[in-house]
Amino acid sequence: MNDIEFQLDNFMLYCSSKNLSRKTLSSYEQTLKLFVAYLNREFQIDEVKKVQSGHIRQYVKYLRERGKYTVVNKEESKLINRPENRKDFKKEISTTTIANYVRNIKVFFNYLYEVEREIPKNPVEKLENPKVERKMKKTLTPDELKRVFGQFETSTFHGYRNHVISRLLLDTGMRIGECLSILPEQVDFQHKSIHVINTKNKQERFVYFSYKSANELKQWLRYKDRYSSSPFLFPTTKGTQLDVRNFERALRVAGERVNIHIHPHQLRNNFAKYYILNGGDWFSLCRILGHSSVEVTQKAYLDFSDEEIARKYQKHSPLTFMDEMK
Repeated sequence: MNDIEFQLDNFMLYCSSKNLSRKTLSSYEQTLKLFVAYLNREFQIDEVKKVQSGHIRQYVKYLRERGKYTVVNKEESKLINRPENRKDFKKEISTTTIANYVRNIKVFFNYLYEVEREIPKNPVEKLENPKVERKMKKTLTPDELKRVFGQFETSTFHGYRNHVISRLLLDTGMRIGECLSILPEQVDFQHKSIHVINTKNKQERFVYFSYKSANELKQWLRYKDRYSSSPFLFPTTKGTQLDVRNFERALRVAGERVNIHIHPHQLRNNFAKYYILNGGDWFSLCRILGHSSVEVTQKAYLDFSDEEIARKYQKHSPLTFMDEMK
């Protein structure tokens, strides 16, 4: 193990000690191992103190040119994963993905410079972030949402379960991973709330559901208890915890049947958009979504179309309210 590999391993231990999510840890490790392999292959660099900002800029240029899945950390993995069979093999890597790579590299070198003092100069101190063009999050209409939800076969266990999950995600703004880990005892019907424990940022919080969801959840629990003794609110037919990817696939297929592109996080996005459009405030939305600050929430959901802003204006026009007060 050379110096840069040792420092990477030490960084991963440090991140694990901070109780970061598996997804974050995996993102760091995958990104940094590919970067380390590039440094060794192209510049024969095996010490962290030899890495300069120019090397990182060259890597960004290389990422823009090489295409998806053309490079792996271990060549033998190609025999198992067969990246050449993917539909997006060699396609251009998105600016968003490259920006995530740069962010992870920055975290690593900031750690080496500020925490461990392993490098005399920080190569990412003045490194520019790739400019990401923001894409407006599509707001699905109530009719589109109903059409998707209507594709689930509610006479089957898994179809009924997926139907209830989809509507609950839209009603609460939960992340799909949070939803699938819920136990029935976390649901409080009196206060119409769910105690979310398995969160992205490890901060427990409460989300809230409507009268409609309350009735649907009660009906679902009665149904589930007839056919499953699983401790999970939304188990598989075998009683185990439902995998996120399996639900993502089921929702995507439901959308494809009515020519609507949809994924679980889009339901969270739509919850946030409709919450604000219907008169909700940013502070309470921030709390419900589990964001660290109102600024984070606004940055994520501030992209309203002109039509949406026009509709919201009509609800809150000062002159309209003034006339109503006469």
